[in-house]
Amino acid sequence: MTWLPTGYYFSVDNPADLVRTNNAVQVLGRVGMLFYGAVHVLVAWLALQIVLGDGAQSDSKGALAEIASTTIGPVLLWTVAIGLFLFALWQYAEAASGFRYIPEKRKRVGKRVGAGARATTAVLIGVGAIKIVTGKGGTNTTGEQQELTARVLALPYGQWLVGAVAVGILVTAAVIFHKGVKRSFTKDLDMSELPDGTQRWVKRIGRIGWIGKGVAYGVISMLVGLAAITANPEESGGMDKALHTVADQPYGAALLILIALGLAAFGVYCFAAAKAHRA
Repeated sequence: MTWLPTGYYFSVDNPADLVRTNNAVQVLGRVGMLFYGAVHVLVAWLALQIVLGDGAQSDSKGALAEIASTTIGPVLLWTVAIGLFLFALWQYAEAASGFRYIPEKRKRVGKRVGAGARATTAVLIGVGAIKIVTGKGGTNTTGEQQELTARVLALPYGQWLVGAVAVGILVTAAVIFHKGVKRSFTKDLDMSELPDGTQRWVKRIGRIGWIGKGVAYGVISMLVGLAAITANPEESGGMDKALHTVADQPYGAALLILIALGLAAFGVYCFAAAKAHRA
């Protein structure tokens, strides 16, 4: 057991501690977080295109497809994939042994679960980028999710399983939303070296971002829940269908703009957190 200057400790016998405290992993993981944030900003931009009637696919795969359409698309996709994998490595190490600065065990476990979820999301997006650049994957996320939902619904107690997934997404949405409202995300940041004005800016943009992302996840949970209730896989969907569903509602354009701004704010928050996140 070795004590760090900060007063926290790590075990030389724990590989996760060795990975988590490695300087290269810290630096490269934070660089990867910039790509994680950039994907959110691009999804927000695609969401705004829905308001303009573009009909673009507004989720992570839509964002990757947008990148692929550029002149240097393949190079950018490989760069994004590598960056996301580095971010995932850092977050998996955090999930295994991080957040030692949180004294309450229950909250610390919750933080680690969240880090694991972020890492898995980053891996999935990174794999999606590689599939697109190698021509082995499509970009129709909604169709893939509906096909998966149909398979689960066909299982014994399939509706209950899909319903359980909906509840899980709803709980996740509530946690994310609450994190934004209470600004508890600041506990994961060390902003002592930032000017007061910058600290206020990070808190505001982070609050908007976490709340916006929570609302988006809440809509996804409603779609999955509706698929469970009706036993109709076509009712389900991910971020893309959720945003299109919002756009189809009364005052949907205004709501969609607010959600898009929230997702963009979350992406910008990731840029700041890449610098200020506690080690």
